[in-house]
Amino acid sequence: MKEVLIATNNAGKAKDFETLFKPLGVKVLTLNDIEGDIDVEETGDTFEANAILKAETVARLLGKIVIADDSGLEIDALGGAPGVYSARYAGAVKNDSANIDKVLNELETTSEGNRGARFRCVLAVAGPGLKTETFSGSCEGLIRKERQGSNGFGYDPIFFVTALNRTMAELSAEEKNEISHRGAALAQLKLKLPHIMTGVGDSE
Repeated sequence: MKEVLIATNNAGKAKDFETLFKPLGVKVLTLNDIEGDIDVEETGDTFEANAILKAETVARLLGKIVIADDSGLEIDALGGAPGVYSARYAGAVKNDSANIDKVLNELETTSEGNRGARFRCVLAVAGPGLKTETFSGSCEGLIRKERQGSNGFGYDPIFFVTALNRTMAELSAEEKNEISHRGAALAQLKLKLPHIMTGVGDSE
C-alpha cells in the first residue's frame, strides 16, 4: 500500500487528508507516526515557499510522498500582514489571543469598509520521482472590531465571512470546511490525486 505523509502533528488536519486519500487505498501518516523529531525551519517569505520547503525537506529525509501546508491571514490595511508570520505575530511563542489583540490594536482607527482580509493556504506535494506541485485556496472576509464566537482557532473570532454573515468562530466545523482556505486548497489537490499517486513509484 502506498503511503502519504502529512507534515503535521495536528490530528484534525490528518483526518481531512485521510478522508481525501481513503478511496485511493492510500495510508495517511503524520509526523506523530515517525520516530525522532523533524523540525523544518520556515525561512520562506511566502506561504508557497514555506510549504515547498517543508514538503521537499521531509520527503528527502524519509523517501516518502509528503504533503505540507503553510497558511495564514492577510489584511489589506496592514499591507498583507501578518501573512507568513500569522502564528507568531505577537511574539516568538504562539499565542492566539495575543495575536488577535495585536491585530485589533493595529486596526483600531481603520474603518470597517477598509478591513478587507483573507485566509490563505498553500499545499505542497513532494516525493521520490515526483515534481513538486502546489495547490492554493483562499477565503475572503473582513476583520471585526471585537471577538465573536467560540469555535475554531487562531484568528477565527475576528474574521467575518461576509457571505455567511458570521465570523469563522461562529461556524460549525462542517460549515467552515466548506468555505475555508484549506478546504479550497484540498479541493484543488483532489483533482490531481490520481496523477500524483501514479506519477511516483513506491519508495519501498
